[in-house]
Amino acid sequence: MVTASAATHTAGGVMADKLGTLLHTLRQGRALAAKQDISEAVAVLGADACEGIRLGDDCAAIPDGDGYLLLASEGFQDSFVRSMPWFAGYCGVMVNVSDIAAMGGRPVAVVDALWSETSEAASSILTGLHDGARTYGVPVVGGHTNMRSTHNSLSVAILGRARHLLTSFDARPGEVLIAAIDLRGRWHDPHPFWDSSSALCETDDAQRLRADLEVLPGIAEDGLSHAAKDISMAGVLGTALMLAECSGVGMTITLEDIPRPEEAPMERWLSAFPSYGYLLTGRPENAEAIMERFKGRGIVAAVIGQVTDTRRLDVLWESEQETFWDLSRTPLMGCAP
Repeated sequence: MVTASAATHTAGGVMADKLGTLLHTLRQGRALAAKQDISEAVAVLGADACEGIRLGDDCAAIPDGDGYLLLASEGFQDSFVRSMPWFAGYCGVMVNVSDIAAMGGRPVAVVDALWSETSEAASSILTGLHDGARTYGVPVVGGHTNMRSTHNSLSVAILGRARHLLTSFDARPGEVLIAAIDLRGRWHDPHPFWDSSSALCETDDAQRLRADLEVLPGIAEDGLSHAAKDISMAGVLGTALMLAECSGVGMTITLEDIPRPEEAPMERWLSAFPSYGYLLTGRPENAEAIMERFKGRGIVAAVIGQVTDTRRLDVLWESEQETFWDLSRTPLMGCAP
C-alpha cells in the first residue's frame, strides 16, 4: 500500500523513491522529535540514574531480593486530555502496564497526578483511570489532584515487579527481531492510536487483556528472550531504533513482514501506537517458541528483521533498501552504551 505522497513522480516522469519518501516522512515526524528530546534530559541527569540503573529503558529496574522493582511514569499532552478525557485516563493505566510487561514484569499499583479546570473535567479523567485500573486489575493507590487549574493535564506512575528482566540493553548481533501486535482493534481518530483494549472494558473479555500481558514475563522467566520494548508513539521503526541505540547494535527490518491490518496503509501503520505491541529479540532457534506464545493468545507475531553490528537501522520494502537512521552519526536518545 502506498500513500499519495509516496507515489509522487519526478519532473522527468520517473517514479520517485517511495521508500526514501516514506522514511523521510517518518524521520520528520513529531514522535521521533519527542524521543530526541530525551537526550537533553540524559545529558543533564547522566546515562546512569544510579549504580546499575541506566536511563532509556521502559522502566527503572531496581534490584530487590530475588527480583526487581519496576518503576515508570507516563505524561499526557493537554490537547489529548482535553479532547478525550475518559480515554486519557484509561490510557494512564494501559500504557504504564505495557511498560511493565515490556520489562518482563507484572504491575502492582499506580498513582496519578491530575490537574483540571473543573470538577466535571476531572471526573471524566478519573473515571477513565478507574475503568483502566479495573480492566487490568491494577489498583490506584494515591496521587495528587488539583481541580482549580488553568489546564487539563495527567501523569500516571506505576510500580511493578519482575523475576527476570527483558531490557533495552541486551539485544545482540545475530539475533532475530520479532514484532507481536494485537490486530483486533480500531483506530482512535484523530490520534494515531490502534486500540485493542478499551472496547473490552466492562466486559468479560477484560480478563483476556491481563492474560495477554502474561506472555511477556513468561518469555523472560523461561529465558527465551532478554531484550524487548513496547511499541510506543515512535512506532515500529522508532521503537526499534531506541532498542538498537540502547543495545549498541544495528537492525535490518523488512516492512512487508511487520504484522499489519489489511486496511492500514503502510505509512499510517508505521506511525501507529498500538495498545498491545512489542518488539523482542531472540536467538534464531528460539524464535518459533517466542512467536507461539503470542499466537496462542490470538496475537499476530512475526520475525521482521535481524540484529546486526552496524549501528544502523536499515529498512527493506519490496525491491528497495534504505538506511532509516545511522546511530554512529546521529544519536537518538543519547542512551548508547
